[in-house]
Amino acid sequence: LADTYFLFSGLIGRSWAMVFAAGGFKVKLYDIAQQQLTSALENIRKQMKELEESGFLKGTLSAEQQLALISICTDLKAAVEGATFIQECTPENLELKERIFGQLDLIVGDKVILSSSTSCLLPSKLFTGLKHVKQCIVSHPVNPPYFVPLVEIVPHPETDPSTTERTYALMKKIGQSPVKLNREIEGFVLNRLQYAVISEAWRLVGDGVVSPTDLDLVMSDGLGMRYAFIGPLETMHLNAEGISNYCERYREGMRRVLNTFGPVPEFSGEIEQKISQAMSEKIPVVPKVLDARRKWRDECLTGLAKLKKKMKSD
Repeated sequence: LADTYFLFSGLIGRSWAMVFAAGGFKVKLYDIAQQQLTSALENIRKQMKELEESGFLKGTLSAEQQLALISICTDLKAAVEGATFIQECTPENLELKERIFGQLDLIVGDKVILSSSTSCLLPSKLFTGLKHVKQCIVSHPVNPPYFVPLVEIVPHPETDPSTTERTYALMKKIGQSPVKLNREIEGFVLNRLQYAVISEAWRLVGDGVVSPTDLDLVMSDGLGMRYAFIGPLETMHLNAEGISNYCERYREGMRRVLNTFGPVPEFSGEIEQKISQAMSEKIPVVPKVLDARRKWRDECLTGLAKLKKKMKSD
């Protein structure tokens, strides 16, 4: 089995490690602090045991077998040895990421793929000037990757097509749902769609059209139910006799509505207070309460993933 290797044992690093171990890959978790690694392993063990007990553990191996595939390392050089794929999971800080990739660039060979989990830094910002730039790529997961399979694969202008293909194949192999971007763009695709929804949500609440909790309901019990299975383009296709017929019917109406959209919000001030208050009443900003709600969210996502799998096989 090829080694896969993760830089830094934070939330995303741990989740990635679990995804790869579920796929049967040997994983090395690297961090500068031994304490971080020890607690990361403990956390992974606890999560895997819980998932196994509730029947939601991914892959064909038992929790113990998967745990046996994960090792920890505080020496970068030793960690990189034998790795075929390196997934960097450091905080969203350009200088930090540049420093890490600069270090990796000096010690890796010509076969390994250097991949970043960044959600908003462009490959051209991260990888330009590295001698192994052809082997560099962004593999942006959705938080938490263990429960949400999408991975956006974003190449640097100089990334070798084989790097993209190998990364795509690897993500497929571990059960994720990779999508390829043909070129880099601010926010990639997922966040561009998400921010479009967030900004209109913000305006509707700010303009007093709807309350924050009702706004969320429009998504969770309306649009989101469709979007859990089909995307906006297929939705259009099915809501009329195909795309062309949909455009014919709704083109004018869509343009009329879109022309009434306001400017990009500041995401601050009064509206921020209003939304914050409504959300805090529903879910108080207390670590214990937030964690319990996240756990509930992850259970929902797991159940949904199971349902989707069943629907596909049916």
